[in-house]
Amino acid sequence: MSDFDYKQLDDIIHSRIRLAIMALLVSVESANFVYIREKVKASDGNLSVHIRKLEDVKYVSSSKKFIERKPVTTYRITSLGQKAFEEYVNRLSGLINK
Repeated sequence: MSDFDYKQLDDIIHSRIRLAIMALLVSVESANFVYIREKVKASDGNLSVHIRKLEDVKYVSSSKKFIERKPVTTYRITSLGQKAFEEYVNRLSGLINK
């Protein structure tokens, strides 16, 4: 097997918070902002920025609704995001198993 090329890692996923978000969303059908914030242990602002980056590349989609007059945003991983996450994990696995 050839040398591992770190440039093959997805820069969008390769961030601690974005990786945690993706790992969480790959394991559930959907999750709201508060649930993700509690699991990832990030501040509202920091989480918003990272989720926006994932939305910008279409790895994550969102839907917004009101529950008892409070806005609730729910996120889910897209098929593109699922594929990108699997590829990321496989590339890391290749590095670890060298």
